[in-house]
Amino acid sequence: REWYGYHFPELIKIVPDNSMYCRVAKFIGNRRELSEESLEGLEEIVMDSAKAQAILEASRSSMGMDISPLDLINIGSFSRRVISLSEYRRGLQEYLRSKMSQVAPSLSALIGEVVGARLISHAGSLTNLAKYPASTVQILGAEKALFRGREGAEPDPPLHTEVPTSVFGDKLREQVEERLAFYETGEPPRKNLEVMKEAVVEANEVVAEVKRRQEKKEKKRKKREKRRLEALAAAAAETEENSVMETEENDVGAKKKKKKKKQQQPEESEAEPEENGLQEEEEEQPLPKKKRKLVVEQEEEEEEKEEKKKKKKKKKAVAQDLEED
Repeated sequence: REWYGYHFPELIKIVPDNSMYCRVAKFIGNRRELSEESLEGLEEIVMDSAKAQAILEASRSSMGMDISPLDLINIGSFSRRVISLSEYRRGLQEYLRSKMSQVAPSLSALIGEVVGARLISHAGSLTNLAKYPASTVQILGAEKALFRGREGAEPDPPLHTEVPTSVFGDKLREQVEERLAFYETGEPPRKNLEVMKEAVVEANEVVAEVKRRQEKKEKKRKKREKRRLEALAAAAAETEENSVMETEENDVGAKKKKKKKKQQQPEESEAEPEENGLQEEEEEQPLPKKKRKLVVEQEEEEEEKEEKKKKKKKKKAVAQDLEED
């Protein structure tokens, strides 16, 4: 801001935020090159059309000195570093906020994420900080001077819950605000016992609600798992049934082939000529070919009907076995 202020001093009053100032300075560069076409880009950075218009008007009537191209290059590179550091800091703040809401929600609600994290770091752990009495927390950072050679009894363990909640921190913050408002309005604040009773009741309600949601999720998960197992069992049963049907069809095909061979053998023997040229007239002549075919077809149909009945019986037996399993 000091470096670029020699070239465009009016920008500091229009854009007081440091991170936004670096973005604007990097975008503008030489203020003499700023025009109406740059308004859209300025609006994206400052998120305000009136402020972007004010920057444009100030650049036209600025009292700043001219700047060299080398200074602009250095200012641009320095602005990029500041912008990257600000983005990294913003990411760390989001990470710290999410972690503190999980680890110490009441402490975050009472004094904020940054101060709470510093207290935990200075105390060594969240458990140590929770066990400290108020007098110890008050003088954290000066323990070597004030607690040298002092030994006392262990304080009472603090309230802990299985489910993290910010109810206690919110109630303590309300109590602090009430005590601060006492000096302005004169209204006496609530006592600590009353506030903690309300906090315990609300915390129990929150914990019960969270547990109820967790139980619902667990039930849904068990139902999905049960459906998945049933689907797997049905698929296994279907594959087993298909394999049984294939084996039965193969057996039936083999039996049909054997019967056809047996039927073809007597026909061939009848068609063979008699040996030694001796032919005797038979008293009973054989059936014609058409009648023989009809007889054979009828026998095959009867055999197929019997085989179908057998298949149905086997399917019923397999289904009963699967149901019993």
